[in-house]
Amino acid sequence: MTLLEVLLLLLIAALVGAIGQAIAGYSRGGLLVSMALGFIGALLGTWMARGLGLPELLVIQINKVAFPLLWSIIGAALFVAFVGLLSPRQPRVV
Repeated sequence: MTLLEVLLLLLIAALVGAIGQAIAGYSRGGLLVSMALGFIGALLGTWMARGLGLPELLVIQINKVAFPLLWSIIGAALFVAFVGLLSPRQPRVV
């Protein structure tokens, strides 16, 4: 895998993580957090899809690495919502 392919996967993971944060309505962190959420979402989403017997939809193939976009976004949104439920509420400053 070349450096360009790794950077492309990181960019896709960051976008997926950002979309997952936007869907869940909870954002904590910047680009690195979004990348991590994108990869965790890909793992969680594909695991759920395989467990439920659902097909992989919207797969991006980079070299020999498949990145399922739809399940990654769903997995990232579920993971962000779960983290948001566990973290303490911060008071709003008006």
